[in-house]
Amino acid sequence: MSSSASEKALTSEKFNDLKLKKPATNSVGLPAVTSAIKHALKYMDAKTAFEISKKINQKGGFDCPGCAWPDPDDERSSLGEYCENGLKAMAEEAQNKIIDASFFAKNSVDELAELSDFQIGKSGRLAQPMYLAKGAAHYTAINWEDAYKKVADHLNNLSTPDEAIFYTSGRTSNEAAFLYQLFVRAYGTSNLPDCSNMCHEASGKALSETLGIGKGSVKLDDIYKAELILVVGQNPATNHPRMLTALEKCKKNGGKIVAINPLPEAGLIKFINPQSPQKIITGGTKIADVFAQVMINGDVALIKAILLKLVEADVTNNAVFDHEFIQKNTSFYSEFISDLKTYNFDDCVKRSGVSESVILDIVDLIIKRDKIIICWAMGLTQHKNAVDNIREFVNILLLKGSIGKEGAGTCPVRGHSNVQGDRTVGIWEAAPQAFLDKIEAKFNFKPPVKHGYAVIDAIKAMHEKKAKVFFGLGGNFISAAPDTVYTAEALGNCDLTVHVSTKLNRSHLVTGKEALILPCLARSEKDVQNGQEQLQSVENSMGVVSATKGILTPCSNQLQSEVAIVCNIAHETLNEKSTVNWLRYIDNYALIRDDIQEVVAGFEDYNNKLQRPEGFYLPNGARTRHFKTKTGKAHFSINKLPDWQLKEGEFMMTTIRSHDQFNTTIYGLNDRYRGVFNERRVVFINPEDMEQKGLMAKDIVNITSTFNGVMRSAQKFKVIPYKIPRHCCATYFPEANVLVPIDSYAHTAKTPSSKSVIVTIEKEIIQNIPK
Repeated sequence: MSSSASEKALTSEKFNDLKLKKPATNSVGLPAVTSAIKHALKYMDAKTAFEISKKINQKGGFDCPGCAWPDPDDERSSLGEYCENGLKAMAEEAQNKIIDASFFAKNSVDELAELSDFQIGKSGRLAQPMYLAKGAAHYTAINWEDAYKKVADHLNNLSTPDEAIFYTSGRTSNEAAFLYQLFVRAYGTSNLPDCSNMCHEASGKALSETLGIGKGSVKLDDIYKAELILVVGQNPATNHPRMLTALEKCKKNGGKIVAINPLPEAGLIKFINPQSPQKIITGGTKIADVFAQVMINGDVALIKAILLKLVEADVTNNAVFDHEFIQKNTSFYSEFISDLKTYNFDDCVKRSGVSESVILDIVDLIIKRDKIIICWAMGLTQHKNAVDNIREFVNILLLKGSIGKEGAGTCPVRGHSNVQGDRTVGIWEAAPQAFLDKIEAKFNFKPPVKHGYAVIDAIKAMHEKKAKVFFGLGGNFISAAPDTVYTAEALGNCDLTVHVSTKLNRSHLVTGKEALILPCLARSEKDVQNGQEQLQSVENSMGVVSATKGILTPCSNQLQSEVAIVCNIAHETLNEKSTVNWLRYIDNYALIRDDIQEVVAGFEDYNNKLQRPEGFYLPNGARTRHFKTKTGKAHFSINKLPDWQLKEGEFMMTTIRSHDQFNTTIYGLNDRYRGVFNERRVVFINPEDMEQKGLMAKDIVNITSTFNGVMRSAQKFKVIPYKIPRHCCATYFPEANVLVPIDSYAHTAKTPSSKSVIVTIEKEIIQNIPK
């Protein structure tokens, strides 16, 4: 009997043999090197691993498909310009096992869904297009022409183009992403949700409102020259380890670092540079000078407490703030100050969870420094008040004049390698009219003006059967999205679900009535079209566009590039109705870039600029103090304290990644830095809270969230005592995504509130489960 979509979406509740060790107090070093090499050699042959290690993130090589941390503009390490998880990412896409029709003949969709996400991902690289017929238990082979026709037939039989959803993951190149959004708009809809909707949309909204551009303002060189860096809601050692090298350079140059996070993270305690024998011998570099262990979603309260003390100091000294900058370059300063003075310092301290002494230490560091950078990730962006979180930190920078000068500014650290580039070239459900006007002028069709569905709205539309086709260009949508059961039901309501992918993931098993898997080239593989190797491009977290070119022979001769897949589907769907000659792009990607430069600002002379080994920077108004806001100046903002309150027995839960994980990709079952081995179904709880609830380490509990009258449950998690604030807990995603309500998201940004979910935890008595 076939399992329901929601059953197949849930991760396995089977336990492994959980092992616990004391959490680490340093990061990287030789253990990271050893872990990376072991992982690479387990899933790749030695020759492939060596070839990759010499070319990944190097000039003239290919961009790591993992995080979006920038490469140095100048010289890059000859020992390897990559990290432990970067090499694991490469092992994931260059693994030496392929899966084709014979694999799917042996394994039904229901059987595959019983596997863990780790097992699914390690099944192998997808080698040929596959089709799941209505009511079928197994995928079967389909040729590319028939696959394209099936997509086109479904799209052309919809009553309106708005019944189709076109999702994009951040691994897609600029070239493929530009053509994808062009096709979707030519088809007649703006339904272009992307992974940014689920991670940094709040950053874009907050920065656009306050500074006039939805991107960070700093360059990598600014990190080195900063006098003070606040690292907030972020775990660099796991999510973007090369950032630690930059922080180490900052410390060497005399800079100070403040870490603000609910959990102490090894990478922000001490970093052992694996490329420095001296650092290995001496024990590495202390990173954080101050650690502020903030209550989950206590960031606004913390910053208001800091701001109150800064205002008090400025009144006394009149030299704490950069009043010249404020007068010349900002708006709404007096309104901001008036509102701030309505808050009580002691109340803010209490609600932040941070001690007054630690807050005063941070205040002292800020008072004495003017070159300040604030870095953040999803620890700030995935809350109902996420936009407020970021705007409040921007207020600090504006007070100090720490925008648009060397060693200072905003640094939102993006997760996926080209999520920022995809947005730049048009993957946006709410594109500005100026962009649409350029599309119309260049391609001679009128793109829809009405905004489309972002991720949350897209899920709701599918759930309500207002959308009937889901097309995913990359990613693992079901595991990335909130409210797993609801999202699975939504996908199950579709007539057709399509995924362009390099390897098997859980989204291929949570399908509509029909489903297609379209296998594409990995970024590390050569993209040869009409006998010519093609170049593509990506944009990193700091606005640098650079070339990427694969070096490996494709794992199967049945793979197609993302560009070819998009162009063929567009051609088959739109046919003679199209004003665009789609097929001409497939043989020469330079033609795509010729068109991008006419539509997207900053890409002038694109093909020539891309020949620069280091790439080129896109324009950035905040970097030059040209603020494209309504007033032409940077805006101070008024932000309220979040209004949640915990009842007796409730916890504030945040979802986190393990060290053996990048986004939804599970590399292994260990979280080395937190001392967790061989298990992912765990919940971290403060020991005092455990004692109060009568819980012991490794006890099995069920976790429940209730929002707007709807109860959601995650069953069978093992308890781990951990240094986390009282009344807080942490769980890994995607296992705990089932608890994140579909209706709980950031105002104006709609990023899911995955980092602040109110839950209850109850012990379950289960026999014969290994401890």
